[in-house]
Amino acid sequence: MNVHKAELLISAVGPDQYPDGNLPEIAFAGRSNVGKSSFINTITQRKKLAYTSQQPGKTRTLNFFSINDICHFVDIPGYGYAKVSKKEREFWGRMTEEYLQTRPQLKGVVLLIDARHEPSDQDLMMYDWLKYYELPVILVITKMDKVKKTKRTAHIKQILSSIDPSSEDGHVLFSSETGEGKEEAWRAIRRLASI
Repeated sequence: MNVHKAELLISAVGPDQYPDGNLPEIAFAGRSNVGKSSFINTITQRKKLAYTSQQPGKTRTLNFFSINDICHFVDIPGYGYAKVSKKEREFWGRMTEEYLQTRPQLKGVVLLIDARHEPSDQDLMMYDWLKYYELPVILVITKMDKVKKTKRTAHIKQILSSIDPSSEDGHVLFSSETGEGKEEAWRAIRRLASI
């Protein structure tokens, strides 16, 4: 998809700050340092739309991005980041849960998993939680360029077997370094958002 317009609308912490209107929304979830911001920047062909950092845990709000004025991307705080207080983690959790449970414009969630590692307990809990609330999910397996070609099949098999995704949930192999999976990711997102 050709993205000719992409901009940050608002960084929100509650429903009173969510953008008005009925544009479809796709949320992005994953562990801190899984490559969420890099994924968003790569598929929108923007270098600095979503903030990337060597230090995980930089996303601390719900960041709403307008894409071509036809949908919103919503970057939610990463989980599994230990260097913040328990109180702050709990606040992020409540903020994220409120958005995912109550936002009628939300059409589905892109759940990013690092190709180099077995899914964490938090990855599995997030997937199960999304399915409990009957949210469609696109699994995006990131950092594929970091996995040796001879080990790709085994890594992918291990991830899919751990998560055991529903048959309706697709998965995309992705690398922000090489651009692998960019078109597939867009096709899956467009299907989900009906755009």
